[in-house]
Amino acid sequence: MSFLTDNREGIQHLLMGNEAIARGALEAGVNVASGYPGTPSSEIIETLARVSGERNLYVEWSTNEKVALEVAAAASFAKLRSLCAMKQVGMNVASDFLLHLALCGTRGGMVVVTCDDPGALSSSNEGESRHFARMFEIPLLEPGDFQEAKNMAKWAFELSEEIRNVVIVRSVTRVSHASGNVKLGRLSQTQRHAEFKYDDDALETYEGPAESTPVGHKHTLQQEKIKKVAEIFEESPFNTYHGPEKPELLIITSSVCNLYTKEAINLLGVEERVGLLKLGTTWPLPPKLLKRYLSTTDKIMIVEEVLPFLEENIKILAAEQAKEIGAKTFYGKNDGSIPSVGELNPDLVVLALSKILSTGYMAMPSEYKKRFQDSSFVVVPDRGRTFCPGCPHRASFWSIHNALQMDNRKGFVCGDIGCYAMGRLSCGFNTTKTLHAMGSGTGLASGFGKLAKFGMDQPVLAVCGDSTFFHAVMPALVNAVHHNSNITLVVLDNSGTAMTGFQPHPGLTVNAMGEEAPAIDIAKVCEAMGAVVEIRDPFDLEGTRNTLNRLIEKEEGVKVFILRQGCALSPEKRHAKEYDMRIDEALCLGEDCGCNRLCTRIFQCPGLIWDREKNRAMIDEVLCVGCGVCSSICPAEAIKKEEVA
Repeated sequence: MSFLTDNREGIQHLLMGNEAIARGALEAGVNVASGYPGTPSSEIIETLARVSGERNLYVEWSTNEKVALEVAAAASFAKLRSLCAMKQVGMNVASDFLLHLALCGTRGGMVVVTCDDPGALSSSNEGESRHFARMFEIPLLEPGDFQEAKNMAKWAFELSEEIRNVVIVRSVTRVSHASGNVKLGRLSQTQRHAEFKYDDDALETYEGPAESTPVGHKHTLQQEKIKKVAEIFEESPFNTYHGPEKPELLIITSSVCNLYTKEAINLLGVEERVGLLKLGTTWPLPPKLLKRYLSTTDKIMIVEEVLPFLEENIKILAAEQAKEIGAKTFYGKNDGSIPSVGELNPDLVVLALSKILSTGYMAMPSEYKKRFQDSSFVVVPDRGRTFCPGCPHRASFWSIHNALQMDNRKGFVCGDIGCYAMGRLSCGFNTTKTLHAMGSGTGLASGFGKLAKFGMDQPVLAVCGDSTFFHAVMPALVNAVHHNSNITLVVLDNSGTAMTGFQPHPGLTVNAMGEEAPAIDIAKVCEAMGAVVEIRDPFDLEGTRNTLNRLIEKEEGVKVFILRQGCALSPEKRHAKEYDMRIDEALCLGEDCGCNRLCTRIFQCPGLIWDREKNRAMIDEVLCVGCGVCSSICPAEAIKKEEVA
C-alpha cells in the first residue's frame, strides 16, 4: 500500500522529507497545491499530483512561483486549504505577491513550503528564505527531522486558519532529499465547498473583499496576528530541550542542524555538559521560552544554515532581557565558530564544540590516518560538469560559438539558469558570458541591445530554455521588442523542465495531473509580439550556424531563433536510438589527423572517448545515445552514422 493512501494511524513508512511534507498536507486535507519545479522542492508537488484524482485535489505546475502563490491564495480566499511549494530562489519571484498576501490575510489554511539549498548544491546561489518571514511578519516553521516534516506541515494549516494568515514552512536539502521513518496519522475526510465571499465591509477580512488595503488597518491587524503567534509558539511541541538543568554551554539550533548537533554532542561525549534547545518555531521567536533557557548559562552557541538569522534575532532578545538574564557570550557565525557559507555537517559542529569546551577530539585515529597515507589508493580523477551524451544543448552551443567566431565582431551570449547554464563551461565552449536569475539573460540582452548610440557594435545574443521562456523571459522579450533592441534570443526548446525532472510547462500538451492541456506555441507568441522567428533542429549543425549568422547580421530589432530537439534523457527519447555510431579506423588518424583531436578534446561528448593504445577516437557503446551530431564535426569524416532499422 502506498504511503499516500495508507489510512492506518500509527503505521510507519520510510519517507523522503518532501514526501513527508506532502503526506502532512494530505492529513490536513489540502485541496489545492501549486508550485514551480526547482530542486530540492519538486517532489512535494509531484507526490501530491500522483493522488490528485483519488483525493480530489487540484494540483498544478504554474508558470512561475508568483503565479503559483496567487493560484494557492485564490483557493484560500475561497476557504479551501492550499499549499504552494518552491525553492529558495523562487521565494524571490513570489515575494512581490507575498508582501500583499501577508497584509491581506488568508481564509482557508494556506502554507508556503520553501526548500532552501545551503551550499548551492543545485542552485546558482545559497540565498535563503527565512528573512521573508520577518520582513513580511508571518510565521516561520522549520522541521528538525522527517517526522516533524509531516507533523509540522499538517499543523501549519491549522495555525494558518487560527491566525488567518499564510504560514511558511522552511525545509533544506538534507531534510527534503534525505529519508527517515515517519509514523502516519489519519487522512482528512473533510469535504470543503469553494466560495469566495466579498459582500461584507472592506475591513472585514473573512467575508469582505480580499485586499491589502487600507494599509494602516491591515498592518495593525497583521502585527496583532504575529503577537498571537508568539504566544502560541511558547507552548509548541516542536520546540524541545535535551540536556542538564544548568548546562556549561547551551546550543540553540533548528532544521537539519538539530541532527548534526545531536551527533556532535554524542561524538564528543559531552551530554552532561551541553544543553540542546531545538527550535521548530523560528519566527517569531518565543521570548518566554528563550528567556528560561538563556538564564541557565553564560555561554550560548547558535548552529544554523546559512546566514545568522537565529543568532541575530536571539541576540536582540537577549539584549532586551539583559537585566534579568545577565550578560552572555555568544558563539556562532559572527565570531567564526560556525562557517558563514555552505552546508554544515557534524564534523564542523564538533570542531566548534571542541574549541569552546577545550575538548580534544581526533576525527581520525592516528594509526588509521597513517595507514591511509601509506596505502596505494587509486585516485579517482576529478570529473568536471558536462552535458549528457546526446544533449541538444551541446550541439546548440557548438553552433552558437562557431557562428560568433565567423561573425568576428566579439559578439557574446547572455545566459541564465537551467541545464544550459553550463554554456559558460568548456562543455558549452565557454559561450555564455552572463549568468543570473531566470529570464535575466534576455533582460540584460535587451539593455545591451540599446547601446549602439554609445559605440557598442557587438552582436548581442541571449539563451533561455522553453520552461524559462514562460517563467520569466516573456516580459523581457516584450521590453526588447517594444524598444526595438537589436538582439537575438535563442530558445533552447528541449520539451520539458529538464533540469528538475521533466515537469510539464505551458508549452506541452499535459498538466501536472496528467490531463490534456492546450499547449502554448512559443513561436506564435514571439511572432505576436513582433519578433522575427525561425526554427531549426540544433542537430543540423550547418543549417543552425548559417541561420544564426544571418539573424545576427540583421541590423535592427528582435530575432528569436528556436532550436527544437528533445532532451536525451526525456521519457520519450530514453532508449530510443536514431543512429548506430562507429569510427572508421582507416580514416581516423588520431594525433596525426591535424584536427587536434577535435572530437575528444573540444567537442567532448561523453559518448566519444580516446583509445590511448590505438591512438584513435572510439564510441562508448554504453553512453552513446546515437544522436549522430559527432559525425558532423569530424573533418576527416571518420565518424560514421547508420540509421537504426
